[in-house]
Amino acid sequence: MTQLNKGNNRGVALITVMLVVALAAIIATQMLARLQFQVQRTNNIGFNQQAYWYAMGAEAFAKRVLLTAFEQDNDVTHLGQVWAQGKTTYPVDFGEISGEITDMQACFNLNALRQESGGTSSGGQKKPLARMAFQELVLALNIDGVGSFEAEYMADALADWLDADTAIASAGGAEDNDYSAKEFPYLPANSLLASVNELRVIEHFTVEVIQALKPYICVLPASSLHQININTISLEQPELLQALLAISRDEAEQILSARSDEGFQDINSFFSLPEVSKLKLSDEQKQQFVVDSEYFKLAATTNFNDSYFQLNSVMQVTNNNQINVVSRTIGRD
Repeated sequence: MTQLNKGNNRGVALITVMLVVALAAIIATQMLARLQFQVQRTNNIGFNQQAYWYAMGAEAFAKRVLLTAFEQDNDVTHLGQVWAQGKTTYPVDFGEISGEITDMQACFNLNALRQESGGTSSGGQKKPLARMAFQELVLALNIDGVGSFEAEYMADALADWLDADTAIASAGGAEDNDYSAKEFPYLPANSLLASVNELRVIEHFTVEVIQALKPYICVLPASSLHQININTISLEQPELLQALLAISRDEAEQILSARSDEGFQDINSFFSLPEVSKLKLSDEQKQQFVVDSEYFKLAATTNFNDSYFQLNSVMQVTNNNQINVVSRTIGRD
């Protein structure tokens, strides 16, 4: 009987030891897994940080490219300059840097609809010229189901979103009462846009309309500037010039085709074109155009050891050719 008890005790002891060993193995495995996770996490942070610094390097390089271009052509910005070479990719250690500089005065600044002076509406009241141009742009894109009525309502709603008051300015406008009555209520910004994507929450704008507009529109941070560089409008986007001058697409294409590779050296050369002079533009219409640009955008994409980073920087060139970064956005627009 004593020997049987001793055998049982040895069995219990063996099982206990095996349980302790199993428990220790489980704890060790968990500790190792956590350690591996922390090491990988630390590596990922380091890789992402390096990708970020590559993007900042691309921004610094873009500044240098712009400065070089404007040292040669101080008063003119055109598509023949070094900054306008399209997307460029550079190999770097364990990755690459891609970047493209675009002129933000070769697109329609949505914040321009906050301006309070402009043309005349059918009712005889003052109507901002930028708002009229935006309506023309929407119509020029020939979006299914969008006519003059819809285009006017979009322009009105956008103008109300931008203005500082809470009063509806026109029939298609929308203010606090309209947005707060939605299923998921919110209030209008009553301020300048920070991103084109804000159109998604503005009355009357649909996904189809926004997608059609995106190649032609942009947002200048904290600026309602409405001046388009005639030298940098893409030949593939005559609709923009068509909207600004309220002309046909064919006429817009003829004007852009008459532009030389280095653009117009002064704005009067543009207005002197036979295709433009026959339009008999008013002084106010002429003020929409310039031949030099102040705002540029860098879209940089970098990768380092399979870590990716995307940076969008808006840069402003001042009168003394100093370049200031006025906004940075991480990720896709």
